[in-house]
Amino acid sequence: MKDEYLWDRSGAADPEVERLERVLAPLRYRHRELQAPVRRVGGARWAVAAAVIGAAAALVMVVAPAAPDTQWEVAGAKLHRGQVVRTGSASVTLEADAVGRVDLAPNSELQASAEKRLTLRSGELHAFIWAPARAFVVDTPSARAVDLGCEYTLNVDAKGDGLLRVSLGWVAFQVGDHEAFIPAGARCVTRKKSGPGIPYYEDAPAALMAGVAALERGESAALGGVLSAARARDGLTLWHLMTRVPERDRGAVFDRFRELVRVPDGVTREGVVRRDAKMIDQCWNALELENTGWWRGWERRWSE
Repeated sequence: MKDEYLWDRSGAADPEVERLERVLAPLRYRHRELQAPVRRVGGARWAVAAAVIGAAAALVMVVAPAAPDTQWEVAGAKLHRGQVVRTGSASVTLEADAVGRVDLAPNSELQASAEKRLTLRSGELHAFIWAPARAFVVDTPSARAVDLGCEYTLNVDAKGDGLLRVSLGWVAFQVGDHEAFIPAGARCVTRKKSGPGIPYYEDAPAALMAGVAALERGESAALGGVLSAARARDGLTLWHLMTRVPERDRGAVFDRFRELVRVPDGVTREGVVRRDAKMIDQCWNALELENTGWWRGWERRWSE
């Protein structure tokens, strides 16, 4: 078989390729991205092929044969770097022995963007990760989810907004210098225009959840309702608010935080209002979730 056939369908075709084309023709994914002319990338020739795994056209893959393999496999086949996976009516499982397992829900689109990194363009994935912290990353249109040894579910809607729900361990949600830390039992939304929102526990009071949603819509008057509804456990939410609300409101957030959480000596209202990094970290440590020395270390190494 000549290269020309894979490049622009000119030249002679291998009989086996022709047979596979006839078999798969009824299941062809008719999308303009697949119908676009094949293009040169880095001097390599890229061919576009549709592969169907399982029943009812469960999976469509856009394949880049010239790209290097990633650690991810689908039904025993390696995913290439840059390869796009689109699910149909059934879910698909991605596995990597050194990383973990990712279940991609029906009607989802994902790209194997690096050796261990994935990009969720739309839909839902459920990840169970046993790789060391920071090894597994999922990019979305609005934020990056950095695994800290955990299990979580991540959704991305048609607008590029997302929702992260953590069931085990930790996840950091980050875009630029805007970040959120979500422990097991908590959730956090992320929006394409503003990045990660304010995390809160799944069992938080309804008034607190409604108030957080209102604050994220820019309704500053909702802060009082959040503060009054907060429990000691909701110090997680108040800690994130300390650095998100305007300066005029930081003192009130800290006052309520101090009522619910035992703040170390040396942490002052004035320091928190001016966003003193050391004092903010000490407030986090008072939550007894994880010491800041642990996640500041990974943050430095990951961002370098």
